[in-house]
Amino acid sequence: MPPRPRPSAWWRPASPRSSTSRRASSRSTPTCRCARSTSPSSCRSSASTAAAPTAPRRSAPARSTPEPTGAPAARQGPCARWHALRGHVDWRGGVGPWEAVSRPFPLARPSTTGHGRGNATHKERLRVSVVAIGLNHRSVPLDLLERTTVDAERLPKVLADLVARPHLSEAVVLSTCNRTEVYVLAEKFHGAYGDVRDTLAEVAFLAPEEFIDHLYVHYDADAVRHLFSVAAGLDSAVLGESEILGQVKSAWDLAQREGSTGAVMNLLFRHAVETGKRARTETTISHHTTSISQAAVAMALDELGTLEGRRVVVLGAGEMGEGMATSLLGAGAGEVVVANRTWDRAVEVADRVGGRAVRLADLGAVIADSDLLLTSTGASSLMVEHTDLSAAMAGRPDRPLLIVDIAVPRDVDPAAADLPGVTLLDMTDLRRFAEVGIRGRQGEVAAVRRIVEDELTRFLETRSAREAAPLISELRTRGEELRQVELERYRARLEHLDERDRATVEALTRGLLAKLLHEPTIRLKDAAGTPRGDRLADAMRDLFDL
Repeated sequence: MPPRPRPSAWWRPASPRSSTSRRASSRSTPTCRCARSTSPSSCRSSASTAAAPTAPRRSAPARSTPEPTGAPAARQGPCARWHALRGHVDWRGGVGPWEAVSRPFPLARPSTTGHGRGNATHKERLRVSVVAIGLNHRSVPLDLLERTTVDAERLPKVLADLVARPHLSEAVVLSTCNRTEVYVLAEKFHGAYGDVRDTLAEVAFLAPEEFIDHLYVHYDADAVRHLFSVAAGLDSAVLGESEILGQVKSAWDLAQREGSTGAVMNLLFRHAVETGKRARTETTISHHTTSISQAAVAMALDELGTLEGRRVVVLGAGEMGEGMATSLLGAGAGEVVVANRTWDRAVEVADRVGGRAVRLADLGAVIADSDLLLTSTGASSLMVEHTDLSAAMAGRPDRPLLIVDIAVPRDVDPAAADLPGVTLLDMTDLRRFAEVGIRGRQGEVAAVRRIVEDELTRFLETRSAREAAPLISELRTRGEELRQVELERYRARLEHLDERDRATVEALTRGLLAKLLHEPTIRLKDAAGTPRGDRLADAMRDLFDL
């Protein structure tokens, strides 16, 4: 005979005031399910929340808050546009509150540690959303883009400032020569937009109205899709360029070190990096000229005809500078000279390409005897002034100088383009040049977009599962508590049963509970990530007092 299952403790003698009995009595009196919350405003039975919500006021100038991706054409106040996009109108015909909005995918709960709002109620936790706000080479002129660029030295302070603001709980800043984008976990859309806008204004030393018309805003699934497209190289000046993937990962790594990311941003950027890798391994979008540094050398070669016998100066030995130096080696440059703020790094890159390193103090003399200057430093101010180039060109009136400046902010004074014999090209020229090479890789765009959509679905499913799992666990725990309470209530009536019968009762009640909760569990999992899933989750919390 197989061993009998060990019965639970419900049938064993217990004191009249057992802990289980206390739980039963405490559950018997209906109380506000929000009583455990530290936020009085979250109580559903309070008078303040019993009344119908007040429709938000129309905001003043419509351009002060840009319409998120997919906004309706009708000109409305920002709040009305936002809630209309979310698909919710309350019973009075006005726009409903954020709490009642239908969401396109489940919104993350803030962390209980760090910068998150750890004491948020269920409704407050459901407010947060992924939002991407930024400017790039398509939306803003170069001179304004370089004003909003965040250099590496300022990034830690900017990240700390973002997560310290009232409507943001996580943040990552992606600042490159082509874009400045801020990805945040927002607890209120308009508050978050204002926080990011003000941060960018402080970075650029500009009034918000000077750049807000150029800002683009993506939220929820569109924000995720945008980041994945950026990582895949679809949004770059050079289609499919590989450098952006490293820049996305570096931005994420820095945000992790600075403590400005949590579960949501870490999951989001992990999937973004995976998307970028898949795009480059499963398609040919990264073949041929697929980096900014390669495109810069190719543009210089197109301008000069050949680099054989030419002396080339590379100013900057970072990732871009090293990429240009390596491309010069393959293009047959006569001599490569590397100048950098850090001497050891200049020597390292020069040795790698068989060139020589010079100190910044000697840069003027080296330029005076060069044919091509390529610059890409991370400096926040000009590295080559108009007067420097004027002096360098004075002794070589019949020898032209080509300058390709792909730094943002720019390294070379734009006024140098007026000097006789100087041809100055920058990122604007590089984008025009790259458009010609893009045509050869356009056929791969559709395949990469399918990868982006596939990874978007996978991200949403993963995030939905993480959202649903705690609620399902809480539901099953609550069911088990109630099962134990009921067995305790009937303990005295079942004391005459022998051990085998008690095991049968135990198995019967467990089986009934499992069958009862099976269908709600499956439906919640299947609907997770949809407005219907959100409604089911809210209903489950209400019905089972979770």
